Amino acid sequence: MHVLLANPRGFCAGVNMAIECLELTIEKFGPNVYVYHEIVHNKYVVEKFSGLGVTFVNDLAEVPEGSILLFSAHGVSPEIRQASRERNLRTIDATCPLVTKVHLEAIRYAQQGFNIVLIGHEGHDEVIGTMGEAPESITLVETPEDVDALPFTTDDDIAYLTQTTLSVEEAGRIIARLRERFPNVQSPPKEDICYATTNRQDAVKQLAPRADVVLVLGSQNSSNSRRLEEIGQDLGCSAYLVDGASDLRPEWFEKAETVLVTAGASAPEVVVRECVDYLVETYGATLEEVTIREEQVHFPLPKELRTA
Repeated sequence: MHVLLANPRGFCAGVNMAIECLELTIEKFGPNVYVYHEIVHNKYVVEKFSGLGVTFVNDLAEVPEGSILLFSAHGVSPEIRQASRERNLRTIDATCPLVTKVHLEAIRYAQQGFNIVLIGHEGHDEVIGTMGEAPESITLVETPEDVDALPFTTDDDIAYLTQTTLSVEEAGRIIARLRERFPNVQSPPKEDICYATTNRQDAVKQLAPRADVVLVLGSQNSSNSRRLEEIGQDLGCSAYLVDGASDLRPEWFEKAETVLVTAGASAPEVVVRECVDYLVETYGATLEEVTIREEQVHFPLPKELRTA
């Protein structure tokens, strides 16, 4: 067996920043802190911090007044920020700056009177936060068919935004349909799908044709990880999304000569290494790391931690 290890893979700059925020918060204030939603969508990461004493909540009523609360990398709505102030919570904003960019675009388009079409997945934390910025102006679409059902006309002012972790192809099909129906639809100055999502997808597209099996390290609720699994399947590979080595099944590798290993933007390198070690120890696999693109992106810590 030969293992192709995709690079780039794993943590993006936004995830690195969010996790560093939580680590520094624990260091400065102790582990009795709260996080609104999962800090990132990864089982290993959440369980690690839960073991240290961090409490993840989906309802601010679960957070005692006056406590320290982190907003996750996916961002939150103005309603959540206001509720946090009313509970006298000391908040630290670990929102990815690329998500914040989408929020600011939503606010700008809404103030200019546009009908905003948000391309994303219903119920995703990022989508909920973005829609909360201008709920009366935003309509969510998930498919080209949803575009066909929009009530707008070509005379209406329309703009679109996208969830940052979508498949480029998935978003592209919907954007193409939007432009067919609404030739004057406005787009953000720079695309919303994040650089890391695009880079990891490109790596799978380039390397999967060389593989029989694609292993994606990431959790089931990680949107960008699921897109990597889908890309592998679309390219004709047996592709599997797993949290770690314990999820691997021997029957997946019975006829596999080449296995591509990658990881979603919220999956830590430790789970990648566990899987690679399993393949080496179990099948005597050889390892080849293939770099498709270098990443040098770094996001600064939020001001709440820089001044703490």
